[in-house]
Amino acid sequence: MATDRKLPIGIQTFEKIRTEDFLYVDKTAMVWNLVQTNTPYFLSRPRRFGKSLLISTFESYFEGRKDLFEGLAIYNLEKEWKKHPVLHLDLNAEKYDSPERLNAILNRHLVLWEDTWGKEERETTLSDRFAGVIRRAAEQTTGTNVVVLIDEYDKPLLQVMPNEALMDEYRKILKSFYGVLKSSDRYLRFVFLTGVTKFAQVSVFSDLNQLNDISMDMAYASLCGITSDELVKVFAPEIEQIGLYNKLSFEEAVTTMTVQYDGYHFCENSVGIFNPFSVLNAFQKKKFDNYWFHTGTPTFLVDLLKETDYDLRTLIDGVEAEQESFSEYRVETNNPIPLIYQSGYLTIKAYDPEFKLYTLRFPNDEVKYAFIKFLQPSYSSVEDINRAFHIQHFVRELRCGNVPSFMERLKAFFADFPYELNDKTERHYQVVFYIVFKLIGEFIEAEVHSARGRADAVVKTKDYIYVFEFKLNGSARQAMEQINDKGYLIPYTVDGRKLVKVGVDFSAEERNINEYLID
Repeated sequence: MATDRKLPIGIQTFEKIRTEDFLYVDKTAMVWNLVQTNTPYFLSRPRRFGKSLLISTFESYFEGRKDLFEGLAIYNLEKEWKKHPVLHLDLNAEKYDSPERLNAILNRHLVLWEDTWGKEERETTLSDRFAGVIRRAAEQTTGTNVVVLIDEYDKPLLQVMPNEALMDEYRKILKSFYGVLKSSDRYLRFVFLTGVTKFAQVSVFSDLNQLNDISMDMAYASLCGITSDELVKVFAPEIEQIGLYNKLSFEEAVTTMTVQYDGYHFCENSVGIFNPFSVLNAFQKKKFDNYWFHTGTPTFLVDLLKETDYDLRTLIDGVEAEQESFSEYRVETNNPIPLIYQSGYLTIKAYDPEFKLYTLRFPNDEVKYAFIKFLQPSYSSVEDINRAFHIQHFVRELRCGNVPSFMERLKAFFADFPYELNDKTERHYQVVFYIVFKLIGEFIEAEVHSARGRADAVVKTKDYIYVFEFKLNGSARQAMEQINDKGYLIPYTVDGRKLVKVGVDFSAEERNINEYLID
C-alpha cells in the first residue's frame, strides 16, 4: 500500500503544517485549556519533541488565525479569536560562543520588535528595551495585552556546558532579560517558555513566583509527543506500509514501534509517549533505526559522567530519585541525573507513592542501546566500526557454543584503556564487561548483575544458557567455585538447554583477562 501523505519532518511552523496539508496530531484542546489563564507557563521536554511547533501553535492562536484551526478541537471551543501582540523569542537555531554573540542575538529580536512598536532613546540596556517594547505593544493595542513566547530559553547555557565562566556570564545576561517578565506583568496576557533543562540558577524560576512549571503535570503529559492511540488513529496507513516493507503485520509493526520509540513518561502513572522525530523518520524511511539519538548527543553528558564518577551500571539498570533531585539542575550539586533525565535519555518508569520515589530508566530500545554505544569509546579502545564487528561475532559464538573464541574476542575490549588507570580499576573492568554484555543483549537475552548472590552475567540463546563469574586478581578456579557454591545454575536445571559455566580472572597488572575456565 503506497501513501503520499505528507509527514512534517523538521517542520516547526504551525501555519505551514496547516496550509500545506501536512499530517498533524491535534493537541489544540490542551492549548485551549492553557490559554484560559494569564499564568506564565514553563514546559521542559527533550530536543526534537515538538516544543517549537507548540510555540508556533500558540503564536497562530494569539494572532487570531481562526482559519488555521478549522477541523481541530480548538475551533469550536474558542468563541472570540482575539488578536494580540506576540513577541516570539526563538533561541534554538543559533551558536552562542561568546557573551557578545548572545547579546547580539537578543538585540536582533529587539530591533525587529522596535520596528513595529517603537523605541525610546532613554532605553539603552537590553532589559530596558524589552520592557519598553512590552509596554508600548500593550498601550498601542487597547484591550489586548502582550503575549511572550520563548522557545528554548536555555539553549545558550546548554551550548557552553561545562564552561562555568561562560555559563556565569550567560546567567547574568538572561537573569536581567527574563526578569522583565515579572516587572511587566500588568502588560502581559500570556507567557510560555520551553526548554530542555530547568536551571535552578536562572532567575526566571525564582523571580517569576507565579510561573507554573507543567513539565510533570498529568494534564499535559502528552502535550508534546505522540500517544499510542494517536499513533494508530493518525498514522494507520504509514504503520501498514512500514509493516509491509519489514514483513510485519499491522500489530507487529505497532509492537516494534513501541519497543523502539515509545516509553517516555513525564509524570507518574502517565500514558507512554512516542518520540515524534523517530516515529516520523521511521515512517518516511520505512526502517526502524535510531533517528533521534543520531541527531546529536551532547558530549558534555559523557564528560559529566566521568567527572562525577557516576557508576554507569546504576544508570543503565535504573535510578531511584526524589522529584527534587532530577526535575531541576544545580551545577553545584555535581549530580548528572537531572541533565540526563531532562535531555531525554532517562524517563520515569515507576513511582513509589509511599516514599515519593521515582525510578528512572531508559525510555526505549533506541535510547538504551544507542546510549551504551555512545558511551563505549570512553571505557574501551575498540572503535565504532570494530565494535559492531565484535558484537556480531560475540552473538554468533555464543549461539554456537564457541566460548573460547568469545573469550579471546572479549580481550580486545579490555586492551589499551583510553584513560589512565587509578584506584577505581575494578569498577572500570566491571563497566567494560557490563557494556559488552548489554550490547550483546540487543540481539539475544543477556542479563548483567552486580548484586551479591547472583552470577555476574547470564546469557540465553536457543540452545545454551551461559553463567559468567568474574574475579579481579583472583583466579578462574575461584570464580568457578563461586558459581557452584552459590548455586547460580540451579534456576536453569529444568530448562532443557545446555548449561555452560565460565569462570574468568582479570589481572590488574596485565589490564586484561588473565585466565578462564569453561565447564
